[in-house]
Order: sequence, then structure tokens, then C-alpha cells
Amino acid sequence: MNLREQIGTFIEAPKVQNLITGLIIVNAIVLGLETWEPAERRFGGVLHVVDAAILWVFVAEIAGKMIGRGFRFFKSGWNIFDFIIVGIALVPSSGALSVLRALRILRVLRLLSVVPQMRTVVSALLHAIPGMMSVGALIGLIFYVSSVLTTNIFGASFPDWFGSIGASMYTLFQIMTLESWSMGIVRPVMEVYPHAWIFFILFILATSFTVLNLFIGIIVDAMQSQHKDENEEHHSDAVMVHEDIASLRREIADLHGELKRLNNKA
Repeated sequence: MNLREQIGTFIEAPKVQNLITGLIIVNAIVLGLETWEPAERRFGGVLHVVDAAILWVFVAEIAGKMIGRGFRFFKSGWNIFDFIIVGIALVPSSGALSVLRALRILRVLRLLSVVPQMRTVVSALLHAIPGMMSVGALIGLIFYVSSVLTTNIFGASFPDWFGSIGASMYTLFQIMTLESWSMGIVRPVMEVYPHAWIFFILFILATSFTVLNLFIGIIVDAMQSQHKDENEEHHSDAVMVHEDIASLRREIADLHGELKRLNNKA
């Protein structure tokens, strides 16, 4: 094993990755303490040093992976994600770029790539995007039709809530979330339009209790598919290992028999 492979093996060893996970959590705590004025006033210097030290550990880890894997490093989406997150932290955060200092907290998102369980959840969400886009188009259509209706029907009496399609969409979004929808919006509208409750109840049933549950169903199905694929992959690996062991046993038995024949001839 050459030096390049040794570096890659060392960086990706479980103990090193566990250390990186711990440092990400520590970094999150440090960045949070920097926003707390008493802690910043008393331990600001120490917090900045710890933050900088952890950042350079992350840089060393990324560099080690790049050395160990070479150009294969950029074939993994998770590696590219880590590279971008750490790269943002290295951009000077002074002058016009001072806003980038707040983006240091993005380093905490590296937990998504380091922790296998989180990677599984994110992968499932990515696989669910096509289905979620279809449901999103459906709910967008419902919102548009409902916004046009409410603007035409209630806009004259309630211009703040339904005076335009944009205002109607925002109001309907509040109703969909069930945030103060009854006492805050629907009942005042019903004082002018007594039968308005029919529309709003149907809208809530179509969005909050039906379409939004489709999102949950798609995500759950994607999670189950992801776990099924992982289990099949592990099973396939186990079968291959078992077959390799059986093949080695047959070869050893053949060699043992050949040695016996040679001894008998001697």
C-alpha cells in the first residue's frame, strides 16, 4: 500500500470519522455560543481559536480524502457537498463579504454526509422529489383556482385578505396551516357571507387533510424503498462473501487431496 492509499485509509477509518462527527457537534456549540453576548464577551478569544482550529481540521480531512481518492473524490455528491461547505468557510468574511461569516453555521450540515442514517434520509428525500413535484403541482393548481375564486367573491369586502391573487394565496396558505383560520379569518368573512364556510371547509379538506398527506405518503414510500434497496445490497454482499468462502474451501480441499496423492507416490 503506497502513501496515497495509506492517507485515504486513515482519513476514512471509523475512529477518524467519529472524531470528525464530534468536532462538527463541538463547532455547532461554539458557533451558537458566539451569538450569546455574555459568552462572547468572556470567552470570545477562545471560541474564535477553537472555531479556526476545527475549520483547519476539516480542511485537512477534505485534503486527505482528495489525496486518497484522486479525481474519484468528485464522483461522490457527498464529497462535493463537504467540499463546498468547507470552501465557503475559507472565503474571507470582511468588507462586502462580511455576510459570509454567518454562513459558517452551514458547517453543521456536514452531519448529513458524515452520519450514515442521515445520508439515508436525505437520499430518500431526493428520490421522492419527482413524486413531490407532482403533488406540488396539484396543490399549486388548487391554490390558484381557489385564489381566483376568493378574490372575485370576497375581495371587495376584505381587500387586506383577498384583494388580489397574491393576498388570497397568502391568506389561503394561512388557512391551510390551520393557524387562526376560524376566528381570525373565516368567521369574520361569514359575518358578510354566511355560506362562506362551505368553501373554506372544502378547501381545508382538499389541502390540509388530503394533498399534504400525499407528501407524507410519498416520503414514507421513498424511505421504505431506500431501506429495501440497502437490505438487498447487504444481502447480495453477504451471498458473494459466502460463495467466496465456499470456493476457497473447495480449493483448500483440492490442494489437500493433491498433497495426499503426492505423499502416497513418494
